[in-house]
Amino acid sequence: MELFAGVDIGSTTSKCVLLDEKGEMLTFQVVMTEFDRNVSGSKAFAAALEAAGVREEDVKYVVSTGYGRKAYERADMNIPEIIAHGIGTCHMIPGTRTIIDIGGQDSKVIELDEYGTVTRFEMNDRCAAGTGRFFEVLTHRLLGIEMSELSDLMKQATEPCTISSMCTIFAESEIISYLSQKVPVADIAAGTGRSIARRIISMGRAAQITYKPPIVFSGGVANNAAIADIFADLLGKPVKALSLPQSTAALGAALKAKTEYAK
Repeated sequence: MELFAGVDIGSTTSKCVLLDEKGEMLTFQVVMTEFDRNVSGSKAFAAALEAAGVREEDVKYVVSTGYGRKAYERADMNIPEIIAHGIGTCHMIPGTRTIIDIGGQDSKVIELDEYGTVTRFEMNDRCAAGTGRFFEVLTHRLLGIEMSELSDLMKQATEPCTISSMCTIFAESEIISYLSQKVPVADIAAGTGRSIARRIISMGRAAQITYKPPIVFSGGVANNAAIADIFADLLGKPVKALSLPQSTAALGAALKAKTEYAK
């Protein structure tokens, strides 16, 4: 048996995809990232082995990606996460031209050519605004909403409010003001989603990304289908949310592992 692993060690979660010799995904596993990135990658890899019911010696090649990619000692090779996202997303949706990815502590917009090669990208990894963390703080702590409830709640909005500040601290003040005015929570949640989407769209346009379709939405925040609808509305173009939105970089790394082993 010949298996191939992709390990994506992100700032919030670490993921592992196992592929068989045919390139079929056997399992996708997610664990929380710890301070020690090597340990985080090892736990994600071990979780995948257990879930698939296979032995470590069956895994012939491992490629790591993400923030902690260079710390993972088991990897035979590491690649930048932008490249991994491109490979994985194009495997899931061939012909993808634009990727919008929102993770726990970063967000990125990636432009691909017709061959799936990255041509431009822009990334925010220095500020919480426009990330899953921004969403979590402003909705969970202030509105008392679980992330799993957000999508359905946002779809109930009738007049999404305007969150003009991109700074988490000032946005928090705006939300508190809306709450004191008895603005419906659904409208505040939807307004927060639109705020994040506008920031990310502007970030990409500043890098001359034109948002050519097909546009794919990935990352942990893509589990919220309402955010994909917001992007589609603001861009005036369809936006496809993946069924396993957190798996793209790990999948891309696993596909790279299979290719490298075959050389």
